[in-house]
Amino acid sequence: MTVTVIRKPIRNMYLRVQPPNGTIQVTAPMRIPTERIETFVGERVAWIHAQQRTIQRMQHDTMRLMREMSGNGQSDRRKSGVDTANPSHSATGVAGWTDDMRQQAKQSLERQLPALLDHWTRIIGRSPTRITFRIMHSRWGSCTPATGRIRLNLQLGLMEPRFLEYVLVHELTHLWAGGHGSRFQQLMDRFLPGWRDLRRELNRYAVL
Repeated sequence: MTVTVIRKPIRNMYLRVQPPNGTIQVTAPMRIPTERIETFVGERVAWIHAQQRTIQRMQHDTMRLMREMSGNGQSDRRKSGVDTANPSHSATGVAGWTDDMRQQAKQSLERQLPALLDHWTRIIGRSPTRITFRIMHSRWGSCTPATGRIRLNLQLGLMEPRFLEYVLVHELTHLWAGGHGSRFQQLMDRFLPGWRDLRRELNRYAVL
């Protein structure tokens, strides 16, 4: 069992099993003995394996959904053009992704975004300077408030449209509030009252 140990000036140890590969990471105090870390991990082997199985199951279910969505062509989604950058394939060769799926995901996002942007930028009162698509390993989207740039996970193009809408609203809201503190949450409550339920449902799927 391979464990990555990160030492920080903290008082307690923390264990994480991280997607997409179920890697094990321990964050530990600077001077804690290695033997203590080994014992800490050893006492939690059953939990680690359970978490890894959960990640595998989520990945399987997510990929099955994506293949189903790719197969039906997303005929019910909005059709329009959008001036966005081509998806960045920094993760070329990601397990489960095919060239056809990537292309369909990109086209799906391009069809949906114009109407979504027109609707939500009016409500939120902020517009991005640029939107790009890419395969992301650990998040559904990101925003750089200083530049107004938003990045969307290409995977959203092969998922239910409501998830893309939620992520877009989330990132647009960051143009007002950079973190996830009370101001951000208050704005999200105003813009999209059911956002917490959407977040919970979206997080049942694996980020591939």
